[in-house]
Amino acid sequence: MQAALTLLEALCLQGLKQLVLCPGSRSGPLATAAGVLASQAKLQLVTAIDERSAAFLALGMTTAHGRAVAVVTTSGTAVANLLPAAVEADRSCQPLLLLTADRPVRLKNCGANQTVNQESFLLAACRWFGSGAAEGVHTQANDALNALAVQAWQQAQGAGTEPPGPVHLNLPFEEPLHASLQQQQQLVSGARPTADCSEPSPEIGPAPRLDPERPGVVIAGPWRGLSPALEAYQQALHRWLNLSGWPLLADPLAALAPDCPNRIEHWELQLDRLNLPDDAQVLRLGPMPASRHLEAWLQRHKGPQLLITEGDSRPLDPLQTASQWSGGMAALIAQQPGPEQATKPSVGTDDLSPWLEAQLPLRGAVNEPALAYWLPQLLPEQMPVMLAASSPVRDWLTWGGPACGRHRCFSFRGASGIDGTLSLAMGLAANLGPSALVTGDLALLHDSNGWLHASSSASPPPLLVLLIDNGGGGIFQQLPIATPGFESLFAMPQQVHPLALAAAHGVPGRQVACLEDLQEALAWGLSQQRPVVLRLCSDRARDAALRQQLRTAAQNERTEL
Repeated sequence: MQAALTLLEALCLQGLKQLVLCPGSRSGPLATAAGVLASQAKLQLVTAIDERSAAFLALGMTTAHGRAVAVVTTSGTAVANLLPAAVEADRSCQPLLLLTADRPVRLKNCGANQTVNQESFLLAACRWFGSGAAEGVHTQANDALNALAVQAWQQAQGAGTEPPGPVHLNLPFEEPLHASLQQQQQLVSGARPTADCSEPSPEIGPAPRLDPERPGVVIAGPWRGLSPALEAYQQALHRWLNLSGWPLLADPLAALAPDCPNRIEHWELQLDRLNLPDDAQVLRLGPMPASRHLEAWLQRHKGPQLLITEGDSRPLDPLQTASQWSGGMAALIAQQPGPEQATKPSVGTDDLSPWLEAQLPLRGAVNEPALAYWLPQLLPEQMPVMLAASSPVRDWLTWGGPACGRHRCFSFRGASGIDGTLSLAMGLAANLGPSALVTGDLALLHDSNGWLHASSSASPPPLLVLLIDNGGGGIFQQLPIATPGFESLFAMPQQVHPLALAAAHGVPGRQVACLEDLQEALAWGLSQQRPVVLRLCSDRARDAALRQQLRTAAQNERTEL
């Protein structure tokens, strides 16, 4: 246990504040050490029984604050369950510490129980892999353990030119694994050395130049920086928009300030009428929004395109039409010449919103475009919202409108999977307070063990789950798939009652019969201050047809941009 306590304390000195612990025997020293540090208020400890769900919970927690959260598992298949969350953390550029217990080298490759090649399970997704001494971490001096903690933390938070991401520490523990109470007390009273090391400064070349006097457009995709850097990013973008007067096409996931100027609302419906010369400059921030219409527009555009990432130097332009610089928006604008004050008027417009409100009234049968239009307006202002990575994130981009700017929207689209949807939202709510999750039925069912976090502590996360139940994979209904086996091959409806499943975990829920009942149901759900689910049933075939009808009608609207 002494080595485990030294390592965890060194991580706490680096900035670790939260740890998600999964049960296991080989990880006993880490569990006991985490319990000691939690009793001393040095660490917030959360427990979870499912390693896959636990890793996504931790990823949601770290995304909320931009500081790595640790996950502790035992050996064997427990480690394999961390891979989906590691993949998403890698692509979303969010720090995550994965601490896995292992057998010492004497038990490797000899048929010992629960001994596998777990050192290689997460390599492809992790920024860095570190290992304790093969004979057992108890053989390592405190300085070596401190150095291991420092390097793991720095690599997770982003070292040099590498963006933040997941780090795997594999820690062999020799028996005995479980210290007595007397041994624990002796270890707690002993002094351990501190761990301190300055973080390396990234080396990035000079920023490219933009000309605010020439026409251009800003496309703000999903923001993948760390939360502490968000304010500087928002201020830099605000300055550039005022300076240039360029219109802004923003994804709901762009994490913009509510007062951000120059927004073109519902731009995805009127992109072809954007009044820009063929050689206009394009400033792209972060990865692409989920819009094939925008992709096609950018591929046709003849002007220069500049892609700015928040420290991620990996190629992020699938269109291969842009030059890329990874220094971040704040550094880009700081190096641009020109006046500090606004020189161009705002060009934003909300012209399609009144038309859409008439097309999508808050009455009648539930449909997904109407939910995307009204929910941003009906949810409390500034409430964080997580959008599942399939239909909800696309619907809010197209139909959500100006009210989306009132919310910090999240969606884990680094790898665009539905893995861990509920657990991720639980993690966000645990650190951000009252939050909402908008999800489809299959995404929620895929992570039903996320409901276990609703009763895992005295203060369960205050999460309102808005379940759009369309009887299967509604996203596939919008694709040109022609096959007689569509229902069984793609939609895959499941015979599970989601309110009964939630109730089995002690989570209350309500059925929303029609859009007129939505406001009252939201008020009830928000008053619970704990995990709760509202089920809104829609017809996916009808909703797919409605989306197409609205798009066609929007093309005929005479909206001047």
